[in-house]
Amino acid sequence: MINSTTITTVGAAVKRHKTHHHCHDYDDDQSLIPGLPDHIAQICLNLVHPFTLFSVCHSWRKLIYSPSFPPYLSIYALLLPLQTITETSNSANFANSIEFASFDPISSKWHLLPPPPPDPPLRLLVKHPSFISRNLPVQSVSVSGNLILLAATADHFLPAISRPLIFNPLKKQWSYGPPLAKPRRWCATGALNDAVYVASGVGSHYNPEIARSVVKWNLNESNRSEPHYCTCKSDIYCNRKEEKNGWKWKEMSRLKDGKFSREAIDAIGWKGKLCMVNVKGDAAKEGIIYNGGSDTWQEMPEGMLMGWRGPAAAVAEETIYMVDESKGALRKYDEERDIWVEIVENERLKGAEYVAAGGGRVCVVGGGGNGITVVDVVEEPPRVVVVESPVGFQVLNIHVLPRMSQMVEYSESIEQGEY
Repeated sequence: MINSTTITTVGAAVKRHKTHHHCHDYDDDQSLIPGLPDHIAQICLNLVHPFTLFSVCHSWRKLIYSPSFPPYLSIYALLLPLQTITETSNSANFANSIEFASFDPISSKWHLLPPPPPDPPLRLLVKHPSFISRNLPVQSVSVSGNLILLAATADHFLPAISRPLIFNPLKKQWSYGPPLAKPRRWCATGALNDAVYVASGVGSHYNPEIARSVVKWNLNESNRSEPHYCTCKSDIYCNRKEEKNGWKWKEMSRLKDGKFSREAIDAIGWKGKLCMVNVKGDAAKEGIIYNGGSDTWQEMPEGMLMGWRGPAAAVAEETIYMVDESKGALRKYDEERDIWVEIVENERLKGAEYVAAGGGRVCVVGGGGNGITVVDVVEEPPRVVVVESPVGFQVLNIHVLPRMSQMVEYSESIEQGEY
């Protein structure tokens, strides 16, 4: 372990409401900076760290959550209520509800996202008496600043998601993506150059054609400037015809076999390619790389494959970081030498289950979904911050995305520790 690394702990329970502030100098009707037009004042305030603005007054605090302020990055988490785990064995209906939340690094508070559309209800099977010691995977990706839910398990172990469910943080709205011709679960999911990929997996039952298939959905291939947020009452998928949406899944080059349908897999976008292994942890595995430019598959370099011993993520699709879940070591891949270089070793990284990266930070969910360890990989030595899980929840997955705009849930005071 690198003893010079400093560790700070932050976090709090989920908050839905209450607005408090201690500033009496400004109100919503007053200018941001007396004597300056607001548009000029904002140019000045945009240069100030939002942590500083948050601590000054209510009008500045409101500014940093407005759509016009440059959005900083936050952690987004898929959460399973802990009571679900204890009640599963006694329940006749095994569909589990999950929550979505965002950790605001400026206020050090968790905030629940607006719930997904209620019709059809999002019914996922995460816990089951037959597999009480493990979670059934809920697979999601982040692309183009959106959180996208792609695959999960429903009652009777069927695919739970027939079309992607999309959350846009800046709009604080949910929408739907194009329907999957072959919904699946336990697949490989990833994002590359504003496109979402789903490969392999299992449908209602194992099918070798699905296990080898690869489909791609490009969020930029559309005649629309943004997603359509349905308000239709009669049809949750909207009365607009699908061809007008401009979004569709496209068949890509197939996998050579179905070996990548054994587990839920993260396909890591890196330098125009998708990298993935077919088994998690330290077990012997196969690795493969998809070239998005040529639509071809190739074997993973030996050093990359041999050192891939836990969950991984990439920063801006340029640098891959991986956590050796047995040793608790965070490493980055050196392409020229085909080796994994150690960044930091920490006890909290042992048993890592999920990793997300962005803004020079790597966020790691520990074993059992308890707590998120954030490593600042830009600083030397790396700085480690522990973000506590929301009270009463287990973390199922995490992403790094722009903060939600127009938030009304402000904390009464700033807790110590800056993300």
